[in-house]
Amino acid sequence: MTEAMLRAPAETKYADELDWLESVDDAPKPFSWRLSPRMVRLFVLGSERSDGLDRDIPQKWFGDRSLVERSIVTLASDRGLLLIGDPGTGKSWLAELLAAAICRNSTLVVQGTAGTTEDHIKYSWNVSMVIARGQSRESMIASPIMTAMEEGVIGRFEELTRSTSDVQDALISILSEKYVSIPELDTDSIVFAQPGFSIIATANSRDRGVNDLSSALKRRFNFVRIPVVTSKRSEAEIVRFRTTELLHRHRIELDVPPTLLDILLESFADLRAAAAAASSDDERLESALSTAEQIGVLEDAILHSQFFGEGTLRAETLAGSLVGSLARRSPEDLAILNKYWHAVVEPRSTSAGGPWPAFLDGGRQAIATLS
Repeated sequence: MTEAMLRAPAETKYADELDWLESVDDAPKPFSWRLSPRMVRLFVLGSERSDGLDRDIPQKWFGDRSLVERSIVTLASDRGLLLIGDPGTGKSWLAELLAAAICRNSTLVVQGTAGTTEDHIKYSWNVSMVIARGQSRESMIASPIMTAMEEGVIGRFEELTRSTSDVQDALISILSEKYVSIPELDTDSIVFAQPGFSIIATANSRDRGVNDLSSALKRRFNFVRIPVVTSKRSEAEIVRFRTTELLHRHRIELDVPPTLLDILLESFADLRAAAAAASSDDERLESALSTAEQIGVLEDAILHSQFFGEGTLRAETLAGSLVGSLARRSPEDLAILNKYWHAVVEPRSTSAGGPWPAFLDGGRQAIATLS
């Protein structure tokens, strides 16, 4: 079934794991949860020998255990959960995994944008049915959030701060009163949330000031801040995990040399340090330099090697993908990358050797092409 999907949701991709965990889970479960809180944590963070399971459960989200536990406790209390952090910190992936483990449905999602309206989180109408039969529950189109309320499952709201204040305010009554009123109907005019309903929202900390949350809405969410991954080991694990998924999805048999992964990690660490020391935005790359962007650079290099190379990932290709992905402004970003290549990569290629000289040449060529 997953072969027919470009990207299968977590509950489909890990259906076998979830079925097995449910079969051995005899702990108390809040509301209508499919798994107990302990098993939800285990599904997200992976099993350990001390768990005493007959089957190994791989880790799917890499981060602080306490953040996952606090998220689970929040959802068990039926409060809304707001995951906030920089771009690329895995907020959406964690939200998807939690929803998949708790209710086996992570697809009831509203994407927050400037064009998101109140209809997207409440309901709208099938115009042709309204004309033919009038307004009724049958002619009403429930939003993903309303569907989650009716089914007693988790609804997700991505990029909450991208939505206007009117849309955000519509969430206040849903989170506090746990029902939606439908004034157009004379009967059956209220949809009550069933036990197990909650909302997991995500917000980009860099969007502060776009559409700030009101105090009333903040009080109805428990905040869990997802920090940027600073551990090189953890970041390497995330990149390897996602790269393995990529290779499997594209049915590509290609090795990622550890030395090239180290170069990618070191390059991003160097560029982050330079951005932190910069005194103005013109001296910083527009890119957030997140772990997700590292994965994107590696994905681009792997696919280029597969389709236009020799089926082997080379340092030159990785350098070209890095420059092409991060050089978004011209000439500012190109100037920053050119400075980094001369000040850091060039001396490192002399002192460290290995694939660094080829990485130096590939980056120079990419910068020259874009200049």
